Amino acid sequence: MTDKQSKRAIALIDVNNFYVSCERVFNPKLRNKPVVVLSNNDGCAVARSNEVKALGVSMGAPWFKMKDLAKQHGIIALSSNYGLYADMSNRVMSILRQFSPDQEVYSIDESFLDLSTFKNQNHIKYGQTMRKRILLWTGLPVCVGIGSTKTLAKLANHCAKKQPHFNGVCDFNTLTTNALNNLLSKIDVGEVWGVGSKLAPRLEALGIKSVLDLKQANADRLRRQFSVVMQKTIHELNGIVCIELEDIAPPKKQILSSRSFGVPVRDFNSLAESITLYMSRAAEKLRRQQDFAGSVYVYIRTSPFKPDDPFYSNGMTIPLPSPTDDTRQLVSVVLWALKQLYKPNYNYAKAGVMLSDLVPAEGVQIDLFSPIQQTLKTNKLMMAMDSINRKIGKEAIKLASEGFKRPWKMKQENKSPSFTTKWSDTIKAG
Repeated sequence: MTDKQSKRAIALIDVNNFYVSCERVFNPKLRNKPVVVLSNNDGCAVARSNEVKALGVSMGAPWFKMKDLAKQHGIIALSSNYGLYADMSNRVMSILRQFSPDQEVYSIDESFLDLSTFKNQNHIKYGQTMRKRILLWTGLPVCVGIGSTKTLAKLANHCAKKQPHFNGVCDFNTLTTNALNNLLSKIDVGEVWGVGSKLAPRLEALGIKSVLDLKQANADRLRRQFSVVMQKTIHELNGIVCIELEDIAPPKKQILSSRSFGVPVRDFNSLAESITLYMSRAAEKLRRQQDFAGSVYVYIRTSPFKPDDPFYSNGMTIPLPSPTDDTRQLVSVVLWALKQLYKPNYNYAKAGVMLSDLVPAEGVQIDLFSPIQQTLKTNKLMMAMDSINRKIGKEAIKLASEGFKRPWKMKQENKSPSFTTKWSDTIKAG
């Protein structure tokens, strides 16, 4: 290990049971209670409190199979509240940005920070300061793992969560080689970032059962048996940096927006409302990353799990005459495509749209036949619409073709209020 590599200090900060924790911030009665947050249409468990995990409920377990267990143990089921979770995530990431200029937002509840330049800081105390500030300012509990690589930071975070004596912050860089190896020997190889339950059985068949076993394995041999990713993972476990932080997440090459319906949809108008809504959301994301779309894809399908219903699935890709980020133009195109795809007398279960062939806004060639004035008006209109929706609330301004009653919308029977993203849902002091 080189001197430069030995000085690396990468931290992974992860919110504990993120969706459940967000719900508990605004409903303290949920604390210390068994809580699950369900996926779209209240189907499967996508977040579990520690109390639910202790009952043996696995991630992705269908809710209908849990109902007897729920009655027996008082499990509280909540519908996903994605707007709330996204807003709380943004608040956490904003706080973490104060602790290091080198940040990679890895997921909605995880962020890497490079602390290498903070040489005079006690990183364990620094991690505890992060935890206290996030808890004080957002109400969310986090754990911090620190290592000389991202893979080791991930494992350190696992230890911070699972081993109480670390008190929520585990710094592998403070451990001796023997102490670290002893710790890694007690962790299953499936806990390694990039291994998981899929590759763990194959490694175990080779006698590689613990993280230490993988660390001491022959990287070149396992590259031939698995992939270059496995080779990099072994190097990272040995403190050799192979995966750098991404300060800015790369823009998405495609933007997908789709949902399953809460009830079967048969009529064209309901499908058109859903397609308009999904495209409106996709177009907003497109503008947020300052891109234009060169083509769109739209699809509809019935449920493949109902053998008594006739099955139908179809989709269409439409190249655009010139790239655009105008919601109105994009909606017009997908509604035209929907007319070609739609067949009556089917029970449609899902629909979606996808934006492809994305190009940066500054690199878009203006349509020769579109007046400059019209292009400028379109840009101002989209900016105004996005700005109002951010300030007042999602869908404060929308296309009428999105519909209003939406009987087909995703089932969310136990959804909590939006709290931080809708003025009408803000908590009022009595």
